[in-house]
Amino acid sequence: MKKRLSLVFALFLAFGFAQAASAHVTVSPGEVAQGAYQVFTIRVPSEKDAATTEVKLDVPDGVEVLRFEPKPEWSYETETNADGKIVSVVWTTSGSGLGATEFGEFRFQGRVAADAAELVWKAYQTYSDGSVVEWTGAEDADTPASVTAVTPSTGESDGHGHGAASSGAADEASDGAGRDPLTLGLAIAGLAAGLLALVVSLVRRKA
Repeated sequence: MKKRLSLVFALFLAFGFAQAASAHVTVSPGEVAQGAYQVFTIRVPSEKDAATTEVKLDVPDGVEVLRFEPKPEWSYETETNADGKIVSVVWTTSGSGLGATEFGEFRFQGRVAADAAELVWKAYQTYSDGSVVEWTGAEDADTPASVTAVTPSTGESDGHGHGAASSGAADEASDGAGRDPLTLGLAIAGLAAGLLALVVSLVRRKA
């Protein structure tokens, strides 16, 4: 009986760790090529009872943002430097925002610099209670910044961004299937729930 209870406890821990792993603000895809036109997606999960009402993203030096995908009930404002380059964007809700059990995705297209080495995305998540979570830390921090690796150019870019949206979406889907923490967390949580149900069934039969 003690072994069964230990197994149940371990499953609950696995479920908890899966939820924790999925709670980071991330930018996908996790890897891009130098000089490529790419659709990026920032995924924002809410972690508090209060709703997420604003999201700010600092744009790395190695990316030139070109356009944004509109999102219902959300507007965006950009900040530019002296050269006219977009250095940050703020999405603000006109509705209720993202609740405690919800997440949102914000998409934009940009071009990766030919000499980019690594893209570090610093994000700031504002809740309806006025609190702000700064996703700016190192990889092992509680609130890490999302990082996109940059690979050498393949020389296949047409220079105009034609087809970039479909290519970016495919890359994003591939990245999400392989490395996205939210998808991985949900998969682990589903497995843990199934195993828990099996254990409970076995315990009841023995009783």
